[in-house]
Amino acid sequence: MAATIRDVARQAGVGLGTVSRVLNNSPLVSPVTRKRVLDAITELRYSPSQIARSFASGKTLTVSAIAPFFTRPSVVERLRGIESQLTASGYSLVVFNVETVARRDACLQDISRHDRCDGVLIISLTPREDELLALHEAGVPVVLIDTSAAGMHGVRIDDVSGGELAVRHLIDLGHRRIGFVGDSIEQARAFNFTSSRDRHSGYRQMLAAAGIALRPAYQRHGVHDRYDARILAHELLQLADPPTAIFAASDTQAMGVLEAARDLGRRVPADLSIIGFDDIDVAEYLGLTTVHQPLFMSGQRGAELLLRIIGGEAQESPSDVLPIELVVRGTTAPPSA
Repeated sequence: MAATIRDVARQAGVGLGTVSRVLNNSPLVSPVTRKRVLDAITELRYSPSQIARSFASGKTLTVSAIAPFFTRPSVVERLRGIESQLTASGYSLVVFNVETVARRDACLQDISRHDRCDGVLIISLTPREDELLALHEAGVPVVLIDTSAAGMHGVRIDDVSGGELAVRHLIDLGHRRIGFVGDSIEQARAFNFTSSRDRHSGYRQMLAAAGIALRPAYQRHGVHDRYDARILAHELLQLADPPTAIFAASDTQAMGVLEAARDLGRRVPADLSIIGFDDIDVAEYLGLTTVHQPLFMSGQRGAELLLRIIGGEAQESPSDVLPIELVVRGTTAPPSA
């Protein structure tokens, strides 16, 4: 017979109310008591009914995540972080995949449905001014991940500084002919993505700071995948005066640049240095120099922040800026003489 909440209370030596508070992640339970209850839950293999918990708490115990192109490695890692945090807190996750502008707009407009979830996580999609107003009026807790907006809680990195960090590394190695491969400007505008745009700003700012002229011919923008990046890198590498280094706005796009170099017989890093961004799992396998951002942690932090807001905890700072760092591997080196 399956264990009941009464069995857990008896095993832990506490009242039913204490077990309920632990299940609902209440801060009113001491760490020692919480551990005793959790140990009893584990030992008895107690699995509380989500329906019963929903009635008791007046909440759906569900969080929605709006995720663009959710099979992208960086999005998958963020979702893994979100899921780990929510599972530990007894919440379920519903993911809305966004692959068209119409789907994006529909998902953001539908946030006001309080009966569907207790809160919403929006990944990478920056709400526009009219959407921000609608979100505030809806009153549902919202946390942004990988982006920011006025008056909204969020978890992000400084993408401009990340772009500067990547290009500074190439300049310090001695490169002066540095190309850039990033997201389509039109697509970024339509979805209101900001990361590639901001990394491109960091690229331009670091070149200016080093006194290196910005070459329009060295900048390419296309669909965010390795296939398009491969075509764009082909164009760069077949210029009369090609770049000696390329900064790709993501590791996925850096993979396309690596493939283009292989296609054209360019040795990496002897003939061409390549640096990516994100530090997804495959980056280490490929020996790719990149800018690391804590993808999994950003999902965890975003979910943790949302749960605190749902629980009524006031937040001092609306935006949590996570650290980034340069990870030097085997795809960057000084330019050949």
